[in-house]
Amino acid sequence: MSAQRPYVLVVEDEPAQREVLAYNLEAEGFDVGRAESGDEALLLLEEASPDVIVLDWMLPGVSGIEVCRQVKSRTDTRSIPVIMLSARSEEVDRVRGLETGADDYVIKPYSVIELMARVRSQLRRTRPATVGERLEYEDIILDAETHRVTRQDKLLKLGPTEFRLLSTFMEKPGRVWSREQLLDRVWGRDIYVDTRTVDVHIGRLRKALCQHGGDDPLRTVRGAGYALG
Repeated sequence: MSAQRPYVLVVEDEPAQREVLAYNLEAEGFDVGRAESGDEALLLLEEASPDVIVLDWMLPGVSGIEVCRQVKSRTDTRSIPVIMLSARSEEVDRVRGLETGADDYVIKPYSVIELMARVRSQLRRTRPATVGERLEYEDIILDAETHRVTRQDKLLKLGPTEFRLLSTFMEKPGRVWSREQLLDRVWGRDIYVDTRTVDVHIGRLRKALCQHGGDDPLRTVRGAGYALG
C-alpha cells in the first residue's frame, strides 16, 4: 500500500467482476486489496484498515452481511465506509443491508462509472484531502488540489512528508494518531521506516506551522502519539 493513496478493499467472489472493479479503482489512483470470500476479507482487515470497502452480499463462507456486521461492530473499523453490492433489488433487502451498517447499497448489474463516483463520495466524507478537497482548521487552510498551505493568510513552506502529515491531522482534528498509524498512513506499509522518523517530521511540521508566528496546534499525547488540537 502506497503512502497517502486511498486504499479500497474489494470483496467479490466472481473473478471477472473483482478484476474489473480493481482495474477501474487502480486507474482512479487508488490502492486496491482483493478478497474472494468473507473469511479472506476479515483476515485482510486485520492486516490493514481500508478507506472504503466494496462488499458483495453473496459470498462463500462468511456472507457480506456478516462481514459488514463485524466491521461496524468493532470500534477500530466501524468508521470505514461499506458499499454493499447485491443482485437483491427488493426494498426489504436494501433496508436489511443498510440496517446492518452499510453506508451505500448498489444493485447489480451496476454502472462502473457510477460505482467509482460512489467510492469518491465516501472518500470525500472520510478522507477529503485525497480527493482534492480544501481543509480548514482554525487559521490553517490546506488546499489539497494546489498543494498550498496557509496560516493567517501567509503561505507556509512544507516538505511533501510534512504536507501528508498535516493532511492526515486536518482530516480528523482531535484524533490521537500513534506513530505506527502515522507510518501506515503517511509513509505506507510497503516501506520500512523507524518510528523515530515520525518524531523528526513532526518537529519539522511544528516548525513550519509556526514559521510566521502563532501557537503550536499539534499536541503530544504521552504514550499514545500526536493530535491536532
